[in-house]
Amino acid sequence: MTNRPDHALIVDDDSEIRNLLQNYLEKNNFRVTTVNNGKTLWKIIDEKQVDIIILDLMLPGEDGLEICRNLSARHNTPIIIVSALGEETDRIIGLEMGADDYLPKPFNPRELLVRIKVVLRRSRSLPGNDEIETKTNLWFADWMLNLATTNLNSPQGVVIPLSAGEFRLLRVFLDHPKRVLTRDQLLELSQGREALAFDRSIDVLVGRLRKHLGENAKHPQIIKTARGAGYILTSEVRPV
Repeated sequence: MTNRPDHALIVDDDSEIRNLLQNYLEKNNFRVTTVNNGKTLWKIIDEKQVDIIILDLMLPGEDGLEICRNLSARHNTPIIIVSALGEETDRIIGLEMGADDYLPKPFNPRELLVRIKVVLRRSRSLPGNDEIETKTNLWFADWMLNLATTNLNSPQGVVIPLSAGEFRLLRVFLDHPKRVLTRDQLLELSQGREALAFDRSIDVLVGRLRKHLGENAKHPQIIKTARGAGYILTSEVRPV
């Protein structure tokens, strides 16, 4: 019995890049679909199972960052942004919108392939997949993380969708409550030893989690900063 090839969806308005990446990924045992705009992307997502999305930011019509944010809110499909906007600020914004990795153009297709494999590996090896009991929730500080839907439920009953990266990081904190975790530990536990994201990615994700939790940015109470060490989840955690 052979495994089903992973399905990569390439979203880029440059036909040469689409063709180049399609040919390269297909030679490396991927099934590939290419589209040149966000409207067609949503149609593919609704109709087919997609394992990873390669998303350009500069698209006609719907903006790539807006697409990324909407994808992260509605789906758990990993996203790698590829863009000519390669400054650190652009990368931070991409991660804030829910991307799992960011690769500036021009790039070597071999590097993209490595990043794709890393993102797929870490998304499948961490909690949030088949090994989790579908009816298990984790309760902390009057908040609840639903491990089946990956949604965060507020004390007021508001359901907050989390991106794949946000869910994985929050699960790491909930698995290690009241323990200082270094950035390297958080990176390893949430993204895998081979993670290629730049070293501020954990800070960005922590900031996004704090925002979801309604934390005061200067004086957070649930996920605190341990100066010179890392971060700590301060509350008790119990399954419900």
